[in-house]
Formats: sequence, structure tokens, C-alpha cells
Amino acid sequence: MSTALLPFDQDTELETAPHNLDAEQAFLGALLYDNEVFHRVADWLKPEHFYDPVHARIYETATDLIGKGSLADAVVLKTHFDRDDGLREIGGATYLAILIESAADSAAAAEYARIIYELALRRELIRIGDALSNSATQEQETRARELIVRIEQQLYNLAEEGSASRGFVAFKQALAESIETAAAAYERDGGLSGISSGLQALDEKLGGLHPSDLIILAGRPSMGKTALATNIAFDVAKNYQFEIQPDGTKKTVKGGVVGFYSLEMSAEQLATRLIADYTGIPGYMIRQGTIDATQYEELREAVLEIQQLPLFIDDTGGLPISQLAARARRLKRTHGLDMIVVDYLQLVTSSKSGEGRVQEISEVTQNLKALAKELQVPVIALSQLSRQVEQRDDKKPQLSDLRESGSIEQDADVVMFVYREAYYKEREKPREDTPEYLAWEEEFKKIEKRAEVIIGKQRHGAIGTAKVAFDGARTKFYDLDPRYEDIQS
Repeated sequence: MSTALLPFDQDTELETAPHNLDAEQAFLGALLYDNEVFHRVADWLKPEHFYDPVHARIYETATDLIGKGSLADAVVLKTHFDRDDGLREIGGATYLAILIESAADSAAAAEYARIIYELALRRELIRIGDALSNSATQEQETRARELIVRIEQQLYNLAEEGSASRGFVAFKQALAESIETAAAAYERDGGLSGISSGLQALDEKLGGLHPSDLIILAGRPSMGKTALATNIAFDVAKNYQFEIQPDGTKKTVKGGVVGFYSLEMSAEQLATRLIADYTGIPGYMIRQGTIDATQYEELREAVLEIQQLPLFIDDTGGLPISQLAARARRLKRTHGLDMIVVDYLQLVTSSKSGEGRVQEISEVTQNLKALAKELQVPVIALSQLSRQVEQRDDKKPQLSDLRESGSIEQDADVVMFVYREAYYKEREKPREDTPEYLAWEEEFKKIEKRAEVIIGKQRHGAIGTAKVAFDGARTKFYDLDPRYEDIQS
């Protein structure tokens, strides 16, 4: 009924894939005898992990019944399998009785489930190894590094999900995942189904930052797109909370672990921004060393308080998209990962170098979207805007202002623009000894700390504008005081 596991090397030929039918029978018998067994393994044992397809159908049917609150025993399953040819071939209802006779003790059932799961992983590893061997031999046009990335992705999926690829998903499973999302939105304060950005006005428009979404954050230089991305990343990491699951893994319940690819700024420069955000001490004073003794002590205390935040910074310049994805997978495996920030899109390199910027950016955005889906995290990618914004009287950005806009707009789930009217108003400043200066100064003060996050595209919601405040000295975005907004509007 079972095969022994042999060491897998070049001199070994496995006549059959590793499996243990005795373990499958013992587990299924225990499950039919005591349905409580299911709740100990439901998080990780899936029907596809069973070697025998009939065993997989029995487990899947039992799972459905138990999930609906019904009893799943041999009598009930018999009515579901009266016309099942596969079950009839191995004895029909009699086989269900044999499973009960083969049942393991309820206390040992989880161990049999782990044997089933372990052997399923080994079968998948052998399949991946065979596929790699064939590809390395036959795909002469494919670069070796591309093969490595492909196999690494499959190994990551295997480690995370117990399968190298998800394949088709039954509609009932998709419905269950949808209900879980709706339940999360219902239970969280503010009705968020995603991770909070730390800005209430933005959360109200987006419903939070959703897993598997590619979010493009664009703006002209000095508008504050890096500052906004940094603020969001810092807030998410600062609010990280988790629960320990029965299998010992961590489940994020608030905030999250953040991977920040800073392709333009160094890790030290980014850290300085974060300290300025946290302490309220202007970043330029920290960089120039013009702080006093009290402020220096504040900095030291702040470092002690925030140094353990789950924020990981990669400041490798010109990082290829394949390596970016590989490092993200590795981070999730070693520390967990709930959000990725890429600053910025046009600095990520692609394998299509030399084929034109549109093709290069298209590959990057497609891979970032695929990475968001694979890791089930939101990916925030910053992007530049073309100079045509500056040529218009109305300088509020729009989708057509995106550089290489076709691919970016197509692949993104959300496109947001940072806009500060004060940036342009400041450049109209007249000389202080002119009559126009007082009028300019009064108008500038009204808009100096106001900013807008314009949502130009949202695949699952409405477009619109989130009005926020901006402190240039701290490079920090925050929610507007409602009283200030009423006065200034």
C-alpha cells in the first residue's frame, strides 16, 4: 500500500512518486470518526496533497460538509458517493467502512496528516527538479538566471502554499475568500478591508491598501511622492501587530512588515526622513547638525524606540526586477512581508534593456503586479510624470502625464498623484518690496500646508481627491484639521 522513500540522486530511479496510502487511509478514517480532527489541519492540508484521487475527493467532500456545520461520517458520505465511479471501483460504501476500521487515534491523526503533506511536497519537489533539468537542457535561448528566478518562484509557492502553482480555483473557494475580505472590512474600525495608510482621508477613498494590488504613486519632482510613500511605510511598520497561530506562524492583524526598495536615496537618507517624521525635528537640521542638546537626546530616545520596527530597506541602485522579486520572496520567508514600496519605477531595470523604454517599463509593471498577486501584498511603486504637466495652466496631473503611461496605467489597480499647489505658487513669489507681495503672501499662507492625493484610477472603487496636510520641514503628510479645512475652503 505504500512505498519507501529513497534518497534522490542521479543514480536513483523512483518507480513511483513518494506516497503512503496507509497514512491517507488512517487519517481519513480518523476524520470520519471524529470531525474535530479537521480543525487541527484545515489551515494547511488540502485535497491536492492526497496521492490517491479518490482520497482527495473524500477529503474535499468532508471538508465541505464540516464547513457548513454538517456531520461528515461514512453514512453521510455514502449518499454523496453513490454514483462516484472512482469510489465504486475500490469497493463503494464498503471502502468507507474500511477507512473507519483503519482509523488512527484522534490524537495521532495530525501526525498522519503531516506525513501526507510532507510526501506531497516531496512529489512536487521531484516535479520541479525534473522541469528544471528539462528546461536547462532544452531551452537554450533562455538565460540561466531567468530559469533560476522561475524555479525560485515555484519553490517559494511550494513553501508558502504547499503547491508550486495555484491553478484553477473553485468558485466556492473564491466566494469564501471574498467573504473573508468583507468580514475583515466589517470588523475593522473605519470599515477598512486593507492595510491603513495612516491617512484617514486616503483610507476613506481606497478602503485601505489591498493585498495583490499594484498602486502607482506619481508626481513631479519635489511634490512629495517619496515623502508620502515613506510616511505610509513608516505608519504601517509602526502599527504592526500579530497573533501566533496554532502551527507557530505569525498572522498580521494590524499594520505590517514592510520591504522598502529605495533605488534613489540611501538607507541612511531614508532613515533620517523617518526620524524627522517621528520626532518632529526638521530633517535639514538633523543633516546639518544644527540641533541643540535637548533635540539630540530626543533623537537618541527615538532611535531606541523605533529601531525594532519591521521596516527593511534595500538601497541597491539599478536593481533588476528579477532580483527585486527574489529578494521580496526571501524577506517574506524569513521575516514576513505585508507591503512593498518601490522608489521608483523607472530605476528598476528589466531584461528588455535596449528594446525601448515602453517595453522595459511594461515588463517591470507586469512583474510588480505578478509579485503583488504571488505574495498577496500591496505593492506601492513610485513613478515620474512627464514635463507636459508644466506646460498647462491647470497643473493638476492626470493619467496621460505618466511616463510610458500605457503600460503603467494598464497594469495598475490604483493610480494616485501627489499635488501641492503651494509648490507652483512659491515660484510666483514677487519681490518683497512690491505691492503684489502682500497679496501673494496672504494667498500662499492659505495653501502652504495643503496637499491633494488625486486618485486617477481605482479598479475596484471610485476616483476622487483626498485632501491632506503637508509639513515641508518634516517631509510629512498628515490629516487636515477639520477646523482648518473649513476656514480655508
